[in-house]
Amino acid sequence: MNLFTRLFGRGQTAAESPPEQRSWSIGDPATAHLLGFGLPNLAGVAVNEYTALGLPAVYRAVSLIAGSIASLPMRTIQTAQDGTTERARSLLDTPGGPDGPTAYEFKETVLSHLLLHGNAFLAHIYGGAGQLIGLTPIHPMAVSIECHPERLYRVTLNDGTVRLFDPTTMTHIPALSLDGIRGISPIQVARNSLGTSIAGERSAARMFANGALVSGIVTPEDDLTEDDATAIKDSLTRKMLGESNAGDIAVINRKLKFQQWSLSAEDAQWIQSRTFQIDEIARWFGIPCHLLGLQEKATSWGSGISEMNRGLARYTLEPWTTRIQERLSRLLPPSRKVEFDYTAFVQPDPETEITLLIAQVQAGLLTVDEARRIRNLPPHPTPAEDAVPAETEGLANVA
Repeated sequence: MNLFTRLFGRGQTAAESPPEQRSWSIGDPATAHLLGFGLPNLAGVAVNEYTALGLPAVYRAVSLIAGSIASLPMRTIQTAQDGTTERARSLLDTPGGPDGPTAYEFKETVLSHLLLHGNAFLAHIYGGAGQLIGLTPIHPMAVSIECHPERLYRVTLNDGTVRLFDPTTMTHIPALSLDGIRGISPIQVARNSLGTSIAGERSAARMFANGALVSGIVTPEDDLTEDDATAIKDSLTRKMLGESNAGDIAVINRKLKFQQWSLSAEDAQWIQSRTFQIDEIARWFGIPCHLLGLQEKATSWGSGISEMNRGLARYTLEPWTTRIQERLSRLLPPSRKVEFDYTAFVQPDPETEITLLIAQVQAGLLTVDEARRIRNLPPHPTPAEDAVPAETEGLANVA
């Protein structure tokens, strides 16, 4: 069985599909273009995934969210009859399949698609016996959603081949949606804000390219030829610039008037507007400004970092991981589900963690050995019957 069959073995070709009776989703980009909704942004520049990622704040926000979630362990949890849970193995331990991307790359790609396009499409990979062995991400722009009324996913490959999938052969993870069918693309919703930022980047590039940023203008009182002007400029450069001329006295045998070139109030507001655009991108993606390099808005450090991480995990990362884990859990037996493990991400400092462990041991919620296992330590050598006051003593050397 070749790779193409493994990826799309249960999909239908266009020739095999039933007569086409399209019922379009209003969230489908093709529908938006057909009905004229794809209007240009106010800045008049193209906004797509590449131009948006060309903005440092957007690239940082997307890579931060995608990378942070990709670094979280994606566990398969099995629930026993008594209600207790334990880890179990599943195909999602290697979600990209045996020959596909790593678990980190898979999660990072899925999040990138969600953050930029509001949708993630995962085609099922099947083994020789027809069993599901993995998932492969498909770019959202290559997928259109149709209803017959059964939902179908029409995938257009690079060679122009069209394949049809249904919910049994394609897992679709939508972001915020207005119709419950297709998620809204964040970069399209934010196209006016991003377009303004892109236009600002291009204006800055043109300013540097045109040489508008000079330190000053020298105006002679006499008429000069082009050669005389070049000679005066070279003389000024040699006598006034550089470390060796610091504190020296420059003598120029000409009557010259020097006017310093400084930013006007309008230029200063232009720079402030570019700073505001970073703040605005941070709001679009739910990222604290200091994580995008806007340090003047960082008001806390040290112990406040753990609280900011908890806020980032709760209000920004957790909604994305919840979408993913609920969709992927449908691929598992009823007694199993997918969970992202945030333990390392929101882990407190060692002193706080040890204090909490000691309190749980004293309250009887944990044994000494269970607490030591959390700290990745071997069981305590003291026998359990001699460990009455040693409940906390066994943790004394945990740090």
